[in-house]
Amino acid sequence: MKAEDARTLADGTNSSSNSNSNAHAHAIELRVNDRVVCYNGDPSKRLSECLRDDLLLTGTKVGCHAGDCGACTVLLDGEQYCSCLLAVGQCAARSITTVEGLADAAGQPNRLQQAFIEHGAAQCGICTPAMLLAATDLLQRHPQPTEQQVCDGLGGVLCRCTGYQKIVEAVLDAA
Repeated sequence: MKAEDARTLADGTNSSSNSNSNAHAHAIELRVNDRVVCYNGDPSKRLSECLRDDLLLTGTKVGCHAGDCGACTVLLDGEQYCSCLLAVGQCAARSITTVEGLADAAGQPNRLQQAFIEHGAAQCGICTPAMLLAATDLLQRHPQPTEQQVCDGLGGVLCRCTGYQKIVEAVLDAA
């Protein structure tokens, strides 16, 4: 798929077909970051690959393709899921939020993103999008979480750089 076609799809203004032309291709309507997009392709394709390769939403990282590292975490109907374990077809007509969907309409960081910046909670950046989404899910369920709830809520996302303390502090600050 051409980059301009993917941008058009990501904007939800066109339903151009995916360059994946196979007998298993289906038109699947997704709601990504509050925009309706149409994916025309294999419904068994990993959501993480669709987001990155077809919709050019590269904030979703891929580390293991097995759901072990959590780098590919997205929100599906408001709850965190590893997008490498989801088939695109499982997400039809459901709401998907990626890190690109967290900023406000003007593109300004939300309160949680700002707390990550202020606390230096991001280092290499591989886990940061997933940490932000996991924390968003946590804060929706527990607006005033304890430190233990933050640790538990972020437990599905591995970080090899920070030791988690700055991330936990940022989440508690954003609450």
